[in-house]
Amino acid sequence: MTERVREILSWYGSENPGIRTNLARMLNHGKLGGTGRMIILPVDQGFEHGPARSFQPNPPGYDPRYHVQLAIKAGLNAYAAPLGFLEAIAADHAGEIPLILKTNNHELLVGEEPDPLSAVTASVQDALRLGCSAVGFTIYPGSAHARVLYEQARALIAEAKAAGLPTVLWSYPRGSHLSKAGETGLDVVAYAAHIAAQLGAHVIKVKLPTAHLEQEAAAKVYQQAAVPREELSDRVAHVVRSSFAGRRIVIFSGGAKSDDATVLAEVEAIRAGGGFGSIIGRNSFQRQEADALRLLAGMAEVYAR
Repeated sequence: MTERVREILSWYGSENPGIRTNLARMLNHGKLGGTGRMIILPVDQGFEHGPARSFQPNPPGYDPRYHVQLAIKAGLNAYAAPLGFLEAIAADHAGEIPLILKTNNHELLVGEEPDPLSAVTASVQDALRLGCSAVGFTIYPGSAHARVLYEQARALIAEAKAAGLPTVLWSYPRGSHLSKAGETGLDVVAYAAHIAAQLGAHVIKVKLPTAHLEQEAAAKVYQQAAVPREELSDRVAHVVRSSFAGRRIVIFSGGAKSDDATVLAEVEAIRAGGGFGSIIGRNSFQRQEADALRLLAGMAEVYAR
């Protein structure tokens, strides 16, 4: 147990030993074990976007085993997926890597809904049965259904806490109350991270913020206080600061597939801004395995510095 991990665990002093043990399992696993940084592979895109869009760019991804084996080979901190993918691999890879069960999902067969409301697709009991180290849940701040999602998240977090499992909240601003640019605006992403922290999330997943300011009242404050927002590292630092002054683990999603140089530049900015790491799906599993392993190794090298 490193001093950095002990420090991070101290921020969760009100939690039971099970929560802190499972956080430590993720923080101490893989190439970044003990550094306080994390790289997590999430593969919920098959449910969220459809199998062809998700896996046809790299057809081995149709096989659930491919993803967990990629996460293990890359020495990642954890692997996150919906119920079916974890049920397909949990027994064969028990104890090899911390697992995170994604407990709600939505699909696009009904189209891109302006106000998303995900279905609850798995439970805390499923996570315990599969030997998971955490549960995951998505909220959509800005959605007309946000209140329902917040209440569902709180119920899940309470049940998971009682079982000794930490919760990772995907906090993705989206809905008819936000513009498309506003979904990743700095003020909105920082607000979404803060909401997740207030709901009791142990790990918060958000998208990388742009310099856009969505809310008129918030924009006045940002401008009057001259909050730095031109550099990505400054924006990352502000999101981390908005999550209880950096006393919650905040990781940033990788987004749509892009080239290695872009991904690594973003990782440099996350590190410089005090972010805790990356949760990177399409930018890893949509690459051929050798290319994905090379990129993930490069990311780990940056975070380990």
